Amino acid sequence: MNTGDTAFMLIATAMVMLMTPGLALFYGGLVRSKNILTTMMHSFACLGIVSILWVVYGYSLSFGPDVNGVIGNLDWAWLNTIGLEPGRYAATIPHLLFCAFQLMFAIITPALITGAFAERMKFSAYLIFTALWITLVYFPVCHWVWGGGWIGGLGALDFAGGTVIHINSGAAALVAALVIGKRKGFGKESFHPHNLPMTMLGAGILWFGWFGFNAGSALSAGQTATLAFFTTQVAAGAAALSWIVAEWLMQGKPTTLGVASGAVAGLVAITPAAGFVSPLAAIIIGLVAGVICYLGVLMKSKLGYDDALDVVAVHGVGGLWGALATGLFASKLWNPAGADGLFAGNPAQFGIQAYGAFATIAYSVVVTLVILKVIDWTVGLRVKVDEENQGLDLGQHSEIGYNL
Repeated sequence: MNTGDTAFMLIATAMVMLMTPGLALFYGGLVRSKNILTTMMHSFACLGIVSILWVVYGYSLSFGPDVNGVIGNLDWAWLNTIGLEPGRYAATIPHLLFCAFQLMFAIITPALITGAFAERMKFSAYLIFTALWITLVYFPVCHWVWGGGWIGGLGALDFAGGTVIHINSGAAALVAALVIGKRKGFGKESFHPHNLPMTMLGAGILWFGWFGFNAGSALSAGQTATLAFFTTQVAAGAAALSWIVAEWLMQGKPTTLGVASGAVAGLVAITPAAGFVSPLAAIIIGLVAGVICYLGVLMKSKLGYDDALDVVAVHGVGGLWGALATGLFASKLWNPAGADGLFAGNPAQFGIQAYGAFATIAYSVVVTLVILKVIDWTVGLRVKVDEENQGLDLGQHSEIGYNL
């Protein structure tokens, strides 16, 4: 046990928890005012549902003793034997603290998906979707990558969740947007964000929390945490700049929404690479992320699907780029526990990264599709048309966000 590492991880865990309320603010400002409370409820509901399922069986399925590289067994269900002594995943902090840190990752992942179907999904359907998706998609993929499963066994690198969280949620978001369908009036009416200062505040909280997200994934206060902290900052800054430059060139003016979205895109892209690449490589990863994620947003209108808050473009495209970029830029000079990437003389690593990423996309797409279809056939996915016109805050919760 190391008290310094324990203190560091307690703070990092709290920072990652704060990211989910930060996401609620980020998403809440982007929707129309009549749907702000419903949108924020989505994130806060995850704090409840996932916390309970994590204790009952989620941690055991994700990190418990491996079963054929596919899933953890139920030996650790109800946190059986998980106590205050160091555990198998972190030698200097209490096992329960590692469990808590990973819980915060599990909480925010289904919350990310909600941006794709904002302003049109029934809250009851959302609760069922969250419970099923976290169980059938997140827990297995988490085990594959971090819990001793087959993707980690191949040697794939995912420092803080590029594949587990962002690619996984981005693929699910695309399916959700397609299955649930477009918002009423999409393509005919304007859907402008109602409160960009709120979105900027949410982006700032996300950026702050991401230091716990990435640096905390080192699981100790040392050199690797320092590297992840620094690469997180410069990648986010680079992506914020490249997004608004691309926006400026394409649309004539840079926007606050652009700089906020660019920062998040950079944070997403650096997540799998944060503890494996140099600061210079992190800047390159960020610069590319800002441009390609912005182009991903533009492609949405070309392809005609209604991903309300650009989850696919930012988390799906950004996460995929980050996973592949890890295979390009990773270097044992910066982290001997990692691997060399293509530019350090190991092209095989790029192939491993791609294989793990696309396997996750395929799994997430198929299982998410099945989950959504089952829910639609049973309780239904969408609110009624008049409820959508009125706003989900009143229709689903009998509340209004503003009384001006």
